[in-house]
Amino acid sequence: MAGVARADAYAARMRRTLHRVRISVRKSGVDYFRGDGSDWIALVGLLLTVPAIALTTMAIPVWCAPAALVLPIVAGGLLLRPASLLSLYAAAAAALIVESMVLGPYPDGPATVTPGTVLVVAACGLFGLLIAQFRARVGVPWRRGGTMLFDLRERIRVQSALPWLPTGWHHEMALRPAGGQSFSGDFVVAARTNGGRTLEVVLTDVSGKGMDAGSRALLLSGAFGGLLGSLPPGDFLPAANGYLLRQDWDEGFATSIHLVLDLESGDYELLSAGHLPALQLHAGSGRWEEKSGEGPLLGVYDGAQFDPAKGSLRPGDVLMLFTDGLVEAPGRDLGEGMDRLTGEADRYVAPGFEGAAWHLIEAVAKDVNDDRALLLICREAGQAPSSPPGLLGLT
Repeated sequence: MAGVARADAYAARMRRTLHRVRISVRKSGVDYFRGDGSDWIALVGLLLTVPAIALTTMAIPVWCAPAALVLPIVAGGLLLRPASLLSLYAAAAAALIVESMVLGPYPDGPATVTPGTVLVVAACGLFGLLIAQFRARVGVPWRRGGTMLFDLRERIRVQSALPWLPTGWHHEMALRPAGGQSFSGDFVVAARTNGGRTLEVVLTDVSGKGMDAGSRALLLSGAFGGLLGSLPPGDFLPAANGYLLRQDWDEGFATSIHLVLDLESGDYELLSAGHLPALQLHAGSGRWEEKSGEGPLLGVYDGAQFDPAKGSLRPGDVLMLFTDGLVEAPGRDLGEGMDRLTGEADRYVAPGFEGAAWHLIEAVAKDVNDDRALLLICREAGQAPSSPPGLLGLT
């Protein structure tokens, strides 16, 4: 009985030990792939591949060339920290020396260690070290860098989501970054305010384009989203202007247009900060009208004033807000670009504007190397105003 008890106790201790080892290895792996832990697991694995490759090369040099040592070196440049990478390089250099001694002088045959092999391995090691040093300076491991960029892109997309509108209204937005990139200097923030009766939309075009403007667009979209609805509509652009001035960026300016729309009466007010005018389609006449407030660019000088333009969306009317990449092009007049946009938009008057935003960008600015954004707000026919005008109350 005593022997059985000792065996059970020994088995229990072994199970606990194995459990602790398993938990430790799993935690180390999770921390590593999150970018928070040590890289010793990857270092050990790569160090083991170096002698394995060297032995294979010495055994069958025709099928496994000496230059195969670049494989763990490239992987190390992506996985290891600079200090650990030096240990891997030392092991690879030792493997090359052993291979050259075993395979003989390089003039004896093609499957030997030649000066070109040494140069290729050394060049890959140099590039790997540069990549590792860059990652260490930025503080973002390669396995988290793509995830972080994806998260940033999704945050911009979520912040640009338009709120649900009541029956009788339709809205949609299309955004195309420059050069097919995932980041854009154009963004939209929107909110339902005044108990859900008012729709506030801000379309902003940050200086620059694509990746160059993406980081500033992310910062501004978060700040503008916090300001929108927290201030009276008339105070939004002055507050945004002050925020941009405080950033003290080299390229610190942006254009913006702020729409304040009463969803019951259809009355709206537009405040502009150096932005292109909006275009309104009057269903009764079938004509497009430019609507724009007056105000300077954001981030130019303090104390700027922004004067609104007023209008009303009647049943069947459409309002288009867009950025300059949609209508401006080198060697083409701005008026010509806007005429082209309205001409393409006329095609959707009869069938309706549902799904038209993306197609309009494709039609008028498909290959333009600039960020393009288009916002459509339509009031469906047969919806009469339910309350008297003049209830927006800008202060």
